[in-house]
Amino acid sequence: MTETRKLAAILVSDVVGYSRLAGTDEDRILARLRALRSDLIDPIIAVHNGRVVKRTGDGAIVEFRSVVDAVRCAIEVQSGMVERNAGLPPERRIEFRVGVHLGDVVEESDGDLMGDGVNIAARLEGIAKPGTICLSEDAYRQVKSRLDLAVSDLGTIQLKNIAEPVRVYSLAVGRPADAKPTKPAVPKQRSIFVLLGAGIVALIVIAGGSWYFLGANRPATVTSNAPAARADATHLSIVVLPFTNLSGDPSQDYFADGITENLTTDLSRIRNSFVIARNTAFTFKGKNIPIK
Repeated sequence: MTETRKLAAILVSDVVGYSRLAGTDEDRILARLRALRSDLIDPIIAVHNGRVVKRTGDGAIVEFRSVVDAVRCAIEVQSGMVERNAGLPPERRIEFRVGVHLGDVVEESDGDLMGDGVNIAARLEGIAKPGTICLSEDAYRQVKSRLDLAVSDLGTIQLKNIAEPVRVYSLAVGRPADAKPTKPAVPKQRSIFVLLGAGIVALIVIAGGSWYFLGANRPATVTSNAPAARADATHLSIVVLPFTNLSGDPSQDYFADGITENLTTDLSRIRNSFVIARNTAFTFKGKNIPIK
């Protein structure tokens, strides 16, 4: 006998609790399985270019040239079973476990497959939960960017009779992947800072405009022999009075004081303006005095 060694994607499946189902009504279960194979499972395998290597009673070993095809086939079969089981009581549902692995296999002359590639896929199927698909890390690496299902990392597992531990991932059919926000939500406190920052910029623009129109463009009224101090009086003069904390939370006082300080600093950068120092402005904090 001749044999060929190759790399292949192997899918292994079987029915969960088949013995229990058959013990209840074997004829009915066999009839349902034949119907599922003829009008659901086999057509899906054919569409994805799979080859049924062998039937294992209630399950099958299927070879694919592509891991993507193998996983898509498994997803479509499991999705189809969700529809077929809708409305049935749990004790009458036929559910599959599926394992998929990408590995080295040996193909015999009769088409049968042997080797670790098949064995690992079979062990993955054995640890899968009903209705789910377990992938080895080698298989998952090929399809992870194409999946829109919820994926659970089961970690590294020592599979029965497999020499090296295998990292396993589980796909839950019917559960979409968590939606990723297009942009991070802005915290409420940060939003307040943004709004206040915009207000500060607006105040600077208003102050600068007021100085320009009321100060710089106003005709000088002093005579040539007037004291220099009188000429300086035409410049913009402004004071930023301390902001009041209206939140009712004393711990936010620092925030209100910070606005006062920042606004004072920004206004002082306006050319030829005269801004009262923050230390002087803070002497009015907490005092109810006429604004004039």
